[in-house]
Amino acid sequence: MSQIKVNNLTFCYEGSFDNIFENVSFLIDTDWKLGFIGRNGKGKTTFLNLLSGLYSYKGAIDANVRFEYFPYQITDYQKELPAADFIEEIKAGCETWRVIRELSQLGESAEVLFRPYNTLSFGERTKILLAVLFSGENDFLLIDEPTNHLDSTARESVKIYLASKKGFILVSHDRDLLDSCIDHVLVLNRKTIEVQSGNFSSWWENKRRKDQFAIAEDEKLRKEIKKLKQAAKRTSDWADKNERTKIGIDPVKEHDRPVNRRAYIGAKTKKMQSRAQQIEKRIDREIEEKEGLLQDLESAADLKLTQLEHHKNTLVNIKDYSLKYAGAESSAVAGLTMSIRKGERIALHGENGRGKSTVIKSVLQKSGLHDFGAAFSENGVIQVAPGLVISYVDQDTSGLKGGISEYCQEHNLDKSLFCTILRQLDFEREHFFMNMENYSEGQKKKALLAASLLTPAHLYIWDEPLNYIDVFSRIQIEKLLLAYRPTLLFVEHDVRFREKIATKIIKL
Repeated sequence: MSQIKVNNLTFCYEGSFDNIFENVSFLIDTDWKLGFIGRNGKGKTTFLNLLSGLYSYKGAIDANVRFEYFPYQITDYQKELPAADFIEEIKAGCETWRVIRELSQLGESAEVLFRPYNTLSFGERTKILLAVLFSGENDFLLIDEPTNHLDSTARESVKIYLASKKGFILVSHDRDLLDSCIDHVLVLNRKTIEVQSGNFSSWWENKRRKDQFAIAEDEKLRKEIKKLKQAAKRTSDWADKNERTKIGIDPVKEHDRPVNRRAYIGAKTKKMQSRAQQIEKRIDREIEEKEGLLQDLESAADLKLTQLEHHKNTLVNIKDYSLKYAGAESSAVAGLTMSIRKGERIALHGENGRGKSTVIKSVLQKSGLHDFGAAFSENGVIQVAPGLVISYVDQDTSGLKGGISEYCQEHNLDKSLFCTILRQLDFEREHFFMNMENYSEGQKKKALLAASLLTPAHLYIWDEPLNYIDVFSRIQIEKLLLAYRPTLLFVEHDVRFREKIATKIIKL
């Protein structure tokens, strides 16, 4: 066991307005199973890249281990080859027998190493890269979002596998995964960084209590400061009023005023002024104590959406529907029967390749919002209610290009409202001036969700909306959906989200 020491780390991207990290210091053990938690854009991937030595920085990172980063970058040329042909290129000294050993622990056969990489599913690719990652010895592993795009079965395999390992930092927004396989958390708060033992749920409960205490203390200090300011004002007013009595004399009202009364009034005024100054100093101390109290408070704004009311109760009706792409050996969808009624939140569930996205695109096609772009044949019925308005979030973010102004103009969105929703989803203002293709994947997904929330619709269709989305925003979106109860058809592999939101789960 050794330690990784971070001392006074400061880093800023060239041309950026603010530092990503500023004088950050903490200590972690290389035996820990460390979960890395924080908002999108706060610097989680940046920190992993700093550990990997990709950027120069101020301060010091002291470690006696070699860092390995997941996911490995696979070139287009390598994707045409079996993984067995290039694993040594992505990890020096990697031995095939060790990779096969790790694959068996992931519940995968060695056969996947010898098929062309681009013919493998997302789950098979992830398992190969994880097997390569853990095939070394004495490495400290940096694992960045390993379960995005994975179905529930693949996620379960990865979860069990990582729970049996140690010596890694895991960046993930999947609460179930974090709870299952970490024993410490490294948290990027709004203003501070903290290291804490436990899993996600224990940290979240500690944070909830800490936030509640901070809010209560803040309210108590506000009341105390208000009382002190009132007392200071009264004392100051008394001093001023008393001081004014030194000047002039009313012979009728003050016929018995002593000659030395002026000195007495001056001394009394000075005492009152001193008391007022002492109160002001106490106010300053109270304000200083209050400063920083709420600096890490996550006060997510309540999101809103406008759902249209349709005159029909059944918005989509699917009966014995099958679809097969030209040249494919089997149907992408086979014999599906289901309906979507107003107020239902239906989750499509199943392994990758079972046709979840195809079902969504078939509904969109019937509504005139999608073109498969390939030859296909279909049987059965998909009926869509007349005049149905759909708001869609695609799992693919590659279409986001250009600035926010152009995007809003193209999609007929109110730019100020669009930016307001992005701010509520914790977007920094400086990102409004960036091209959208330069956003992180989490920020891109938030842009798609913001556009969907801003579009009044009868039916919301979201295909893997939470990929790369941070935990805080996931909880924010859960709260929105439970408050507004829109009609929703969605695919999402986050178990906790699906269990909270779905009124019906259809397994394909």
